[in-house]
Amino acid sequence: MSEVAHILVVDDHPVARKTICALLRAEPDFDVMCDATNGTEAVIQAMDLKPDVVVLDISMPGLNGLDAARLIKKAAPSAEILFLSQHTELDTIRQAFHVGGRGYVVKSDAGKELVSAIHAVRAKNRYLNERFATRL
Repeated sequence: MSEVAHILVVDDHPVARKTICALLRAEPDFDVMCDATNGTEAVIQAMDLKPDVVVLDISMPGLNGLDAARLIKKAAPSAEILFLSQHTELDTIRQAFHVGGRGYVVKSDAGKELVSAIHAVRAKNRYLNERFATRL
């Protein structure tokens, strides 16, 4: 895929969101949108912007990422969901895939995995770090 990937980043922590966006903006084939700070904003922006990939935190005030993913998949079905979270519990990861996630990256691994994960989910491939995939 050589076309530009339109990516919506959703995280309620400003420093985390800005860091993620800076990492992704360094990629020449990524168009990054970084204004969503909670699940409700994620759903609205996904409907309006029709991103290729939504990078979505799970723990957010109000509408959490898992509930937002369900709504995004209905409102913008072509958008792929990539969860980026600090949660490492297998039940949470299973739930993330169950609600429509195509990939899951732990925030501590974002620097080395996030770009590859976005390319994978955009190509309709599932992405999960091997340490979790072998345990699911």
